[in-house]
Amino acid sequence: MNDGPISRAAIAKSTGLSKQTVSEIVGGLEDAGWVRETGRTSGHVGRSAVNYEIVPEAAYIAAVDLGGTKVRAVIADLACSIHGERVEPTDPKGGVAVAEQIARLCRQVAEDESIPLDKLALAVVGAPGVPETETGSIQMSPNIGGIDTIDFAGAIRTSLGVDVVLENDVNLAVLGENWLGLGQGASNLAFIALGTGIGGGLILNGELIRGAANSAGELGFLPFGADPFEAESKKAGALERVVATVGMKNRYRELSGDAVEVPEIFDRAEQGDQNALTVLDETAKYLARAVCAVCAVANPEKVILGGSIGERSELVERVRALLPAGFSRPITVERSALGHSASLIGAAAIGLTQLRNALFGAEAPAGTIALPSGRTVNLSEAAQ
Repeated sequence: MNDGPISRAAIAKSTGLSKQTVSEIVGGLEDAGWVRETGRTSGHVGRSAVNYEIVPEAAYIAAVDLGGTKVRAVIADLACSIHGERVEPTDPKGGVAVAEQIARLCRQVAEDESIPLDKLALAVVGAPGVPETETGSIQMSPNIGGIDTIDFAGAIRTSLGVDVVLENDVNLAVLGENWLGLGQGASNLAFIALGTGIGGGLILNGELIRGAANSAGELGFLPFGADPFEAESKKAGALERVVATVGMKNRYRELSGDAVEVPEIFDRAEQGDQNALTVLDETAKYLARAVCAVCAVANPEKVILGGSIGERSELVERVRALLPAGFSRPITVERSALGHSASLIGAAAIGLTQLRNALFGAEAPAGTIALPSGRTVNLSEAAQ
């Protein structure tokens, strides 16, 4: 039921299940209030068939974007309409405190929108780093303390009372852009997010690439920028040390003697501050190298830049200008159309796919996300 009303025969064709099995499943879902009749097919040879659609308010998905500085939570229904939003600074205590913060924000959004908590079926949490299925922890996330040493998914599940899926935030972002953004429908797409850290998400031949240990796309560990063999590079990554928030701030302080935040560096660059301009030029060069590395290995149709730093037009323009000198073939680079909502949209995508599979008892192929088409959803309004 990806594109609105659909017949049982069409469901059988798309899932590979027998017509009898689909009839039994759809009957049960209709009795339980998950689907409803919405008329009959017309304009076809032969008998008309009953069409069904999912009842949007039958269940809800909590979509959470956990960052080193902020946590954003929204709730989406089964038609992928957004209901409410809560944003607040990430709890500096980390660990269980952040898990409880996520659960509280989700409950608050539900309360704001008069959504019964028993209708919340799933929470999908995007976070920087590498989710470990076996332990429920998130590794390689130096900007959020304590989530690497506990069952983080279990802590959220205990506090919120629903199943929890952890996913890398940039993996979610590339899914979001592939669904509703500038990478819509692309079979080979890369997303690079630059902000507190740097990471990449990759779709190849239509499938999300996670890697053997869910750590594909950890671009911060590319071996250039800082010395990759220094002890600090094992924690934050050689590239991340120089190209993300801390690296930009350190470089500007080194050049100017002033300690300022990244937005101020951009403001000063706009005013002609030579030290700020140098920082932007150097950051763009590192980012362009990362783009070239991704393209050399994966050959995507398009690379989308996002994150609080990566989506700045000043950097995107600099990166585009550098690429012809650094790569043998043209590279299409776009600024994210979804902005900070890309990961939330990807989280809703994961949640919808999991619920679809649970409803129909059929797994999508590994890495494949089965979703409504862009014209049938309005979740992209969250990016505006």
